[in-house]
Amino acid sequence: MYNYIPLEQAADILDSYRKPVNSKERLNLIKGKPLDELFPYYGATGQVGWIDSFLTDGEYILLGEDGAPFLNPYAEKAYIIYGKTWVNNHAHILRSKTNNEFLCYYLNYFNYKNYVSGTTRLKLTQAQMRKIPIPNIPSDEQSRVVAHIEELFSELDKVVGTLKTTKEQLEVYRQAVLKDAFSDFEKKDSIRNLTVVVTSGSRGWAKYYSNSGALFVRIGNLTHSGIDIDFRDIQHITPPDNAEGVRTRLQPNDVLVSITADLGSIGFVSEKVEEAYINQHIALVRFQNPVQGRFMAWYLRSEYGQKDLLKNKRGGGKLGLGLDDIRDTPVPIVDDITATEIVDKVEEQLSVCDSIEKTVDTALAQADAMRQSILKQAFEE
Repeated sequence: MYNYIPLEQAADILDSYRKPVNSKERLNLIKGKPLDELFPYYGATGQVGWIDSFLTDGEYILLGEDGAPFLNPYAEKAYIIYGKTWVNNHAHILRSKTNNEFLCYYLNYFNYKNYVSGTTRLKLTQAQMRKIPIPNIPSDEQSRVVAHIEELFSELDKVVGTLKTTKEQLEVYRQAVLKDAFSDFEKKDSIRNLTVVVTSGSRGWAKYYSNSGALFVRIGNLTHSGIDIDFRDIQHITPPDNAEGVRTRLQPNDVLVSITADLGSIGFVSEKVEEAYINQHIALVRFQNPVQGRFMAWYLRSEYGQKDLLKNKRGGGKLGLGLDDIRDTPVPIVDDITATEIVDKVEEQLSVCDSIEKTVDTALAQADAMRQSILKQAFEE
């Protein structure tokens, strides 16, 4: 069983080295300067940019002060930086008196529940941080613990790397399926001539937010990996009883397109969706022939559809699509029987892919749990 000492005895606390500089000021400082003349600028959870000078030079541990995922046992709250760097005021700067790696691993294992304050943005004050109990063991024992952790983490990283490669290969396979399905369509027409509605939501929906009621689909509920709407983080609303509520209410077989931020994400409204609405960042595309809505959604999700859909994207730093850009996008002319056959074949092939991906995601989650288990074993001996 370990003996413990407060962190203020186990490490030098060097918060006086840190200094915040907002992003606008940093952009002005680095404008026109080559990357090899700049230095990393760090915050609570990692590097957040670059700057033209440095305040620290060496090896230090950064522990989040605010904005770090303190209550997520699988997420990092501390990390090590090296060389010439600049740290803002969202991270504490520490230097272990014995072993930085040991202290950093321990700080990522530690339960901060009784040490942080706040609700939406948790904060670890310096006063509370100083009290964190740190195992007080000889430096050679700390080195042994670190070596054991890193050996196990190295093996785990190999497995995680293989799993991530598998996910990348699945995405390549998805695109290959779609490319094969939609490669033979030469006859096309614009969405403008095949739809009855192309519209988007308006601003001001926040006042209708509620804990239950109708569904409110936002960009985060659309994906680039499929066309089904992700309802895991769905907002609910009490819809307005006016023209806006009627205009932006979704109907089965509507196709949704993100028109700001993550451009080109596609969604499809199935028969299962009861009452749902969209905000100003999503366009609703309602085809004259609703039977082909799902076919059109898959086409727009494909390499061909994405190329035509996004060729007219506009803007500088913040890209967007106008409704006329969507209306002018060409899509295949196809009969209902062919459309249904293609959708059935695509979804049969992709269902296998989805099943594999779920297995991979489960394994990745288990890897995160295993990482924490390794730390637990190391620090609860």
